Amino acid sequence: MRRVQSLFARAHAEKRCAVIAYVTCGDPDRETTPRIVEALEAAGADAIELGVPFSDPIADGPVIQAAAHRALAKGTTIEDVFTIARKVRERSQIPLIAFSYLNPIVRYGIERFAKAASEAGIDSVLITDLPPEAAKEIRTTFRAHNLSMIFLLAPTSTDARIASIDRASDGFVYYVSTTGVTGSRTDLDPSLLTRLDEIRNKLRKPIAVGFGISRKEHYELLRDHCDAIVVGSAIVRAIAGGDAARAPERAAAIVLDILRQ
Repeated sequence: MRRVQSLFARAHAEKRCAVIAYVTCGDPDRETTPRIVEALEAAGADAIELGVPFSDPIADGPVIQAAAHRALAKGTTIEDVFTIARKVRERSQIPLIAFSYLNPIVRYGIERFAKAASEAGIDSVLITDLPPEAAKEIRTTFRAHNLSMIFLLAPTSTDARIASIDRASDGFVYYVSTTGVTGSRTDLDPSLLTRLDEIRNKLRKPIAVGFGISRKEHYELLRDHCDAIVVGSAIVRAIAGGDAARAPERAAAIVLDILRQ
């Protein structure tokens, strides 16, 4: 939890917008994922979302859905996600955020998941289909194991919802840039910046923007309106775009391009 908080404190002190990179654990394989994380950090990523492969990822677009199915086809499990986190922790203190749906966590066991995730070095968990009003038991269990929780805000969120998400989220609030599923987009919603400024003024927590963020132009447009951007589908697509041995290099190139001067 402290690693996530320190990330935003550091980025704020440096007057910059942080970059959070998403990877699907086990794609292209379980051995390569820690190397991809290492390459992303070297390229400038400030935190990593470790995607837990799930068979019905309803919030994800075709790119991440395909990655989840590839990972599952190779036998990737939640235990493998923890193994990947432990391997990252052998050499890095980069914040690790588990990105999951509720079903895999419930099937694994909430208490068991919290204990294993914390021991593996995971800092925070984002459960995409869990609203805060249904999260009391999980939040209590996670906090007992020093795991923070992150919740999603949508463009349609009311003021009451914004306040509720702000109270429930421990490290930061994740703002979904557009209605719909994940996926790289050429252009961002024209109303996004105005809406971000409105919401940011109502939050006490830092705000990260994801869904559709994929290129330097997006980063330049958003950097003064949020505390972090989340890049997912562009990285996952790059990972899938060739042989596994060079997947870390291809993933890093996406972050390097976004942050290039």
